[in-house]
Amino acid sequence: MKKFLISVIIFTLFWGCSRQIYEVAYPTLNDGKYDTEFPYKSCSAELNQISKTVRKLSSIAYYRSYIFPSENQVMVEDIQDKKFKKKAVKEIFYNNSVIGTATVISYSGRYITLLSCAHIIDFEDTVYTFYTNESRENLPFLQSVAFKEKQNNFIADFPEKGELEILAVDSHNDIALLGKRFSEINVRYPIPVFDYPIGKGENLEWGSFVYLLGYPKGYQMVTRGIVSQPDRDGNGSFLVDALFNRGFSGGIVLAIRDGVPNFELVGLASSAAADFDYTMAPPDDINRIGYDPRIPYEDEIYVRLNRNINYGITFIVSSELVMKFIRQNLDNLLEKGYDLSHLIR
Repeated sequence: MKKFLISVIIFTLFWGCSRQIYEVAYPTLNDGKYDTEFPYKSCSAELNQISKTVRKLSSIAYYRSYIFPSENQVMVEDIQDKKFKKKAVKEIFYNNSVIGTATVISYSGRYITLLSCAHIIDFEDTVYTFYTNESRENLPFLQSVAFKEKQNNFIADFPEKGELEILAVDSHNDIALLGKRFSEINVRYPIPVFDYPIGKGENLEWGSFVYLLGYPKGYQMVTRGIVSQPDRDGNGSFLVDALFNRGFSGGIVLAIRDGVPNFELVGLASSAAADFDYTMAPPDDINRIGYDPRIPYEDEIYVRLNRNINYGITFIVSSELVMKFIRQNLDNLLEKGYDLSHLIR
């Protein structure tokens, strides 16, 4: 009996001390604000669930390009006349491809909707390049013109080939909605949907803790970051110090309000700070056909624009801008069969 009383006393003291330590260590967990501290308990199960709603988005645009010699002095207005093709000395085909991230935000009946960034799928219809003078200023004469012939946007592991329709695009704020109408209702194709609350980026503070989920370099990953410059544009957008690689664009940003599992979507990872430079390089397919570096290269060379990412400076589009975008396009989406009214608060 005495041992039992001693055990009860020890347990009571331990529990009391634990509560005091907890209250000192996590004093802000019930303040209604987004957390600034590392989560006090595991959230792996929740992140695993959320990760199943985040998908790798691939976009490919196919172009037909015409190359003009400088002496032909082809101008933009000449392209209106189909005879311009006779002035070309070469016709080539090429494609531009981008990998990014998209998140399933709605799936009702046969219609599935995904949220992503506009620059992943926003390819130009016509691309002009001009000759330049010695001062590197553009002359009015075209060096080439390229026309987009088709574009494919798809999720590789979606059923029915996974090709998506572009539903709405906001290039200025870098937001896009894509969708697909399956031939069968969603019971046939069960796809997880992101169903956590849509938060407010403007409520974040300096040092708020966030998670980011996306597909950098095509690999699904989760990383974490700390918020800087909250509400930097007056629309809730902000910066985070999370590492950003190509493919992370469109990845979701999650904040935690009053502890796990209270995740909220507060933004989309849009881009990272970067420096640009040009290099001379062989064709894109040189690695597929092989190249011996001991032998002088004498084939065609191309100018490449290289984007060197400044890691640790990642720009986030706020959830407020996302919701504004959805509200603006709600009627048009409904006409197409995509009902996002449940997301409007």
